[in-house]
Amino acid sequence: MEGIAALIVQAIAGMVGGGVAGQVVKTVGMAVLPKLLSGAVGGILGGSAIGALLGGGDPTAAADAATAAGGLDIGALIGQLLGGAAGGGVLTAIVGQFLGKK
Repeated sequence: MEGIAALIVQAIAGMVGGGVAGQVVKTVGMAVLPKLLSGAVGGILGGSAIGALLGGGDPTAAADAATAAGGLDIGALIGQLLGGAAGGGVLTAIVGQFLGKK
């Protein structure tokens, strides 16, 4: 995936990951907006990091695979989703530890 589409996928996956982390970790006593914001930021950071780690390989083979799949690289999409959700969940849990303390 390229450019803004990858960032949008990462941010949305991060928001989902942040919401799940907020529900699972009960010490994350935050309102919905901080969960979504920290999830989106964490999703972009996590998705970019995973994309950089998994992004090696032969670019012509990746372009051929994307063309064969109708212009969509499924492997890249899955990497963006998983990295975004994980990054969003982790950052939300970390932020929740600081904001949740009263």
